[in-house]
Amino acid sequence: MAAWGERLAGVRGVLLDISGVLYDGGEGGGAAIAGSVEAVARLKRSRLKVRFCTNESQKSRGDLVRLLRRLGFDISEGEVTAPAPATCLILKERGLRPHLLVHDGVRSEFGQIDTSNPNCVVIADAGEDFSYQNMNKAFQDSYQNMNKAFQVLMELEKPILFSLGKGRYYKETSGLMLDVGPYMKALEYACGIEAEVVGKPSPEFFKSALREMGVDASQAVMIGDDIVGDVGGAQRCGIRALQVRTGKFRPSDEHHPEVKADGYVDNLAEAVDLLLQHADQ
Repeated sequence: MAAWGERLAGVRGVLLDISGVLYDGGEGGGAAIAGSVEAVARLKRSRLKVRFCTNESQKSRGDLVRLLRRLGFDISEGEVTAPAPATCLILKERGLRPHLLVHDGVRSEFGQIDTSNPNCVVIADAGEDFSYQNMNKAFQDSYQNMNKAFQVLMELEKPILFSLGKGRYYKETSGLMLDVGPYMKALEYACGIEAEVVGKPSPEFFKSALREMGVDASQAVMIGDDIVGDVGGAQRCGIRALQVRTGKFRPSDEHHPEVKADGYVDNLAEAVDLLLQHADQ
């Protein structure tokens, strides 16, 4: 692998994943990952442009930003690219009325969207609705919610399914949790359709973040904990990508058969050390 100076030369903008890079969610809102608060502050004091690029779909952007501020991060709502607002724009542009299978915490993002007589389905990480903590009740609720989404899709002549990301799992302070991807795949299989993914690893999602940050793909680097969604998705758009060994990172990620990061770092603090030393040279 080339030296860090070569790998990071010319970087002018940094895309930061949030969950697993800045903090781990969980009881009481979760906890900041060691060194990440100061790492973000150092980035924002530098000449590098910074944008937060997340698949968060249990909280509205406003609630997410308020949580991160309580944890000590310097972040504003306008700096965050998230799938729910992007999905709302698509729904309005295409005149679609969704059946929402989403977490209550993100429903406010869809407050201006007509959900009567649905002609599509939007699925996201629905949290407790996809939980097995209270096995019998959760299984019944999850089945009923998924089955309603299935019925809506099957009644449509041209069924449309939007998925807010397609992650397999994510990390909370209590451990790994199933993400929206497995449930998206279940509906795809049952209905014989392919979901439209809004969020990482969708190329349009990364391109939107680049436009909002004002840099070209060749001048940007993505820092994330997901080898497929963060690293692979960014690289397919021509963006360099570093994987942190925090969050959902597994040692096997460094030997992934299809995706190889441009570099692996222990945490965001180490990534920022390297960026400030070698980027924009």
